[in-house]
Amino acid sequence: MMLYKISRNSPSKKMKYSLDGLDTYGKTRFTRGNVAQMTRVNSWMVGIVALSATILCLNNGLAAAEPRHGIAMYGDVALPEGFSALPYANPDAPKGGKLVLGESGGFDSLHPFILKGRAPWGIRAHVFESLLGRSRDEAFSLYGLLAETVEVGPEREWAEFTLRKEARFSDGSPVTVEDVLWSFEVLGTKGHPRYTNAWPKVASAKQTGPRSVRFTFKVKDRELPLIMGLRPILRKADWEGRDFQASSMEVPTGSGPYVIDRFEAGRFITFKRNPDYWGRNLGFNKGRHNIDIIQYDYFADGSVIFEAFKAGVLSTHREFNAVNWENGYDFPDALAGKVVKSVIPHQRPSGIRGFVMNTRRDLFTDWRVREALILAFNFEFINQTLNGGGEKRVTSYFSNSVLAMAPGMAQGRVAGLLEPFQAELLPGALEGYELPRSDGSKRNRHNLRRAVGLLKQAGWNVQGGVLRNQEGKAFEFEVLLKSSASEQEAIINIYSNALKRLGINAKIVQVDAVQHKERMSDYDFDMAFYYRLLSLSPGNEQMFYWGHRGVSTPGTRNHMGMNSPAAEAMIGRMLDARDQLDFVAAVKALDRILISGRYVIPIWFDANSRLAHRAAFHFPEKLPVYGDWTGFLPDVWWYSE
Repeated sequence: MMLYKISRNSPSKKMKYSLDGLDTYGKTRFTRGNVAQMTRVNSWMVGIVALSATILCLNNGLAAAEPRHGIAMYGDVALPEGFSALPYANPDAPKGGKLVLGESGGFDSLHPFILKGRAPWGIRAHVFESLLGRSRDEAFSLYGLLAETVEVGPEREWAEFTLRKEARFSDGSPVTVEDVLWSFEVLGTKGHPRYTNAWPKVASAKQTGPRSVRFTFKVKDRELPLIMGLRPILRKADWEGRDFQASSMEVPTGSGPYVIDRFEAGRFITFKRNPDYWGRNLGFNKGRHNIDIIQYDYFADGSVIFEAFKAGVLSTHREFNAVNWENGYDFPDALAGKVVKSVIPHQRPSGIRGFVMNTRRDLFTDWRVREALILAFNFEFINQTLNGGGEKRVTSYFSNSVLAMAPGMAQGRVAGLLEPFQAELLPGALEGYELPRSDGSKRNRHNLRRAVGLLKQAGWNVQGGVLRNQEGKAFEFEVLLKSSASEQEAIINIYSNALKRLGINAKIVQVDAVQHKERMSDYDFDMAFYYRLLSLSPGNEQMFYWGHRGVSTPGTRNHMGMNSPAAEAMIGRMLDARDQLDFVAAVKALDRILISGRYVIPIWFDANSRLAHRAAFHFPEKLPVYGDWTGFLPDVWWYSE
């Protein structure tokens, strides 16, 4: 008999607000028998908005007055100094067991901090630590990890961190201020673009005591202290005489709870829990890092990963297909109760998931062409064909959250932010933009007629069954996919048949994971599958996603090649916002610019994660607000027969 850990009914709600900032985040307690429909972040926002001015006044005064155990983007952190454990961790969880996870693609480097090479993501997650650690039960709150305290100036114009005396690398050597300063400088000047993006905003980085370091900033950016707190700290001695920007298979030394045990390039990597881990008794870590061995096995194809799970080779499988979730788990271990199906709800934004159009290509520079391609995408028919109609469409970059734009005309603060940029905004930014809907039939006639009209306006007409421009050039492009992307291939096969009716030829090009990464980093594609996760507290990373530097700088996440002063102005307002009302308005305005930009053909998202796993693996009853995200699996799971 198959076991289900989480049901789909009976939400329980618990809301609490207090002027000292504790527990200001509206929480819902979720248990295995009572979880599926969650209290949305809207409830939290209603309370927070009403109290934001008071809380921020109190918090600004406190934060600037003395070193503290944590810092939040807005308001105060939820957990008091000396807390015993994160609310979604089980401090009594047993240690032991081996967890084997499946990954598609491969790796050719153990250096995850540069653009060159492909490194296992688990190295950053399990081996390296930062000055502060993030709680996934709050929108954006950090607590002391390598650093015992953080202190900021009245305007967050500087941030000072004091290291813990006991902080150690896995070889037993202490984590020093010298390691911190070197790590920040080398990452900021030679690291991956995700690290170099913020470094120009730092005016100085100086040692201020035996264990303390202060960063002073050039610009007004209230998120910078948190960004500094999340930078990985490397052991300087590891890199003496080495080129930091060269890909390497040399095993690195970190301060985290795991060390690299065994690996074979492109096939597997194993992380072993360090019994001498310096931070095992911190409240932040109690109930975390319970699994003795974490292994990642690499496979060329996603379907092979599922077969490996069915055969008992893998410990867990994250299911993205609703039909397969309902019908595909009738194999022996599942029927015998050795496999458990768990639905993990969350309150985070959907992010954007779909097929991105590269506006660096002349073919996609005209918004009318991009709108026509969106009209030709028959979501309702594709969703019914592949998912039984059970998935919700991404309708904005922040769907599923209070940060999502409201329908219709922009109002109030949102309109006020957008109106100065009215001349550059595309239709729908101010008026409201909605994705086209079809009647669900295969032919999608109404939307295709609209697409034909827009294409004609943009100078494209059908000649002899082929769509051509005035120069006679045919409308054709490639869709770049990983060789293992069977679901995305199925989507494009349906989509390309619809495009043929418009005289458009879309060709699928599938490459291995290494080539895919290189081509995406160099923006060497026409259209490609695109998935960008977004948080409840978007900030500086938004410039990395949508900023103009990404038009020509390789390695950013601006795969669509957008260059929008309006979008960058909204990001600036987000970073300088002093209360929740201004922050939310800026995000909603940014959302309108992004969705009306028509850069991505959105597909679906799910407000729940579907995790199938061996029955011997368990997770706490209390789930984090972010659900099944970084910091959940395998961080707070444990093994027990």
